[in-house]
Amino acid sequence: MLNKAENILSKALGQIGIIGNGSWGTALAKILTDNGRTIHWWVRNKEAIQHLVNRHHNPHYLTSVRFMPDTIIPTDNIAEVLEKCDTLIIAVPSAYAQRVMELTDPALWKDKTIVSAIKGILPDSNLLLNDYLMDKFEFPTEQYVSIMGPCHAEEIADERLSYLTFSCLNEDLAQHVASAFNNTYLNTTCNHDIWGAQYAAVLKNIYAVGAGIARALDYGDNFLSVYITNCYREMYRFLERHFEQVHPSKSRPDFHTSAYLGDLLVTCYSLHSRNRTFGTMIGKGYSVKAATLEMNMVAEGYYAARGMQSISREFAIPLPIATFIYKILWENHLPGDAFLKLEKLLS
Repeated sequence: MLNKAENILSKALGQIGIIGNGSWGTALAKILTDNGRTIHWWVRNKEAIQHLVNRHHNPHYLTSVRFMPDTIIPTDNIAEVLEKCDTLIIAVPSAYAQRVMELTDPALWKDKTIVSAIKGILPDSNLLLNDYLMDKFEFPTEQYVSIMGPCHAEEIADERLSYLTFSCLNEDLAQHVASAFNNTYLNTTCNHDIWGAQYAAVLKNIYAVGAGIARALDYGDNFLSVYITNCYREMYRFLERHFEQVHPSKSRPDFHTSAYLGDLLVTCYSLHSRNRTFGTMIGKGYSVKAATLEMNMVAEGYYAARGMQSISREFAIPLPIATFIYKILWENHLPGDAFLKLEKLLS
């Protein structure tokens, strides 16, 4: 007879569903279908569903990616996806994830493997997705896998070599899920640091907004390198102290790896980074609303800046650089004035 861990593993993967059809959801759909998987795909927009069915590509995101017709089953019925699938990949922006889940029957999530591709905090509750699922649906964290790492959707579309880290308390489950994604243009690694890997992704989005602001304020490469170095020091300190509080008896993962340092670097430097782009607009004088409308995308760092203030207080771990970005985005501090003060904080 299978024990609980073996039973989870035996059910993992099977029928796979993706919740969300933005650029990241579309990139994940490409990876899985390239690897021979058929996916059930929840797409809110009926027009996008018809486009996927008739023309075999997403009309709004990563339009160059073509899908074989028999590899995708798009639908606007989320309950249908939940009922049919053993593994559910959540790829909606964190700002909308909680509202999407509240549309569903909690019983439909029972006995699933949930794979989170969200790099943010749920802003209505200031929780990571796994903590929200545990709190609201009593969903066991052992059946939750997070996907993190320096991996732009645009480069997946071009099949440029990328790396993802799969984090799960059950490392066998992490390896099992990761195996479905690994291919010639995607390398996968695993660890057991669910909370830390997700918080690193949340923080790097905040810091990338700051990197964009710095660029718009005409700071150069020298300043940006110092800024990112200090951001990583702040992130490392937070992750170290948080891990000690949550996992006092476990060995600490290596934070000098792609899911932590690597993701911070690419998000702060890359022109693909929506958080950096958002920050550039803020630095040029755009309002948050105007920048969001101009981009037509959600910058996770905006909501993360507020959420991490609450989490910083909860764990008594200060985040001074992230706090500067929060004050610019949420308390209307002028970017130029804030960065003049931030200059003195860096070393």
